[in-house]
Amino acid sequence: SFKGQHIFNIVLLLAILGLAAYLMMNITETSHLLFYVIFALSLAYGIFFVFPIGGADMPVVISLLNSFTGVAAACGGFLYDNKVMLTGGILVGAAGTLLTILMCKAMNRSLLNVLIGSFGGGTKAAAGGSKSQGAYKEISLSDTAVVMSYAHKVMIVPGYGLAVAQAQHACHELEKLLESKGVEVKYAIHPVAGRMPGHMNVLLAEADVPYDKLLEMEQANEEFPTTDVVLVLGANDVVNPAAKTDPSSPIYGMPILDVELAKNCIVNKRSMKPGYAGIENELFFQPKTSMLFGDAKKVLQDLISEIKNL
Repeated sequence: SFKGQHIFNIVLLLAILGLAAYLMMNITETSHLLFYVIFALSLAYGIFFVFPIGGADMPVVISLLNSFTGVAAACGGFLYDNKVMLTGGILVGAAGTLLTILMCKAMNRSLLNVLIGSFGGGTKAAAGGSKSQGAYKEISLSDTAVVMSYAHKVMIVPGYGLAVAQAQHACHELEKLLESKGVEVKYAIHPVAGRMPGHMNVLLAEADVPYDKLLEMEQANEEFPTTDVVLVLGANDVVNPAAKTDPSSPIYGMPILDVELAKNCIVNKRSMKPGYAGIENELFFQPKTSMLFGDAKKVLQDLISEIKNL
């Protein structure tokens, strides 16, 4: 991005609209050349519109672009008098718009900020949120198995890493194993965990996890202080305390899951690389947090074996 890019985007959009209006009113033998110019400018506008958007807000703009796709399809259906195309476009546009509003609410962003491209908070904010936090603590599979087996209450926080590893079935198997040992197991679901609202709900439903075990963010935050162990599976930005404590962070103001309030927090990640927002997570360096590295599916399968051998 560059200084004044939002103004540049507005000027570019107005130029596209102006040329399109001129083309409709003045059709000549060379009009196709003007059409190619409009096409090129539209392509450039799409790139410049998305280019400055911060990683933390990318799910919002993805849902917004989905709604734009529906509107474009509806316009095409109207133009060609195709009722199927028109109806499909209206449905996609309406669903995309509703999804955008839900995403904005979950990310604590206004729709106006989305439309004008005020995402992320800029380079300075990202730099402020990526400073080194110190040393982290690792935990072994055997220690994790002991801690979880003798806990009274365990909360599992699924994230995009769970989806990538396709570990939902292993997660459900772990849940059933712990419950057979008398451990209460629930899931804390953040509205924008994954890449869209309901992403984690769909994955866990596929694994036949009972719906009443899935807690909304507000419900989960009320239960974290009484939770013995929180197992974070591939979630990052949605559990980052910087969203509450660091005004310079690109995710500042976004509602998060307060996993740091639990007695113990175990985080499963492939590595210490930052999440979608591109910043370090303060949670990983807190005294009550332990890191369990590896692919989520393999880690869960090995963890199940360890618990069975206790």
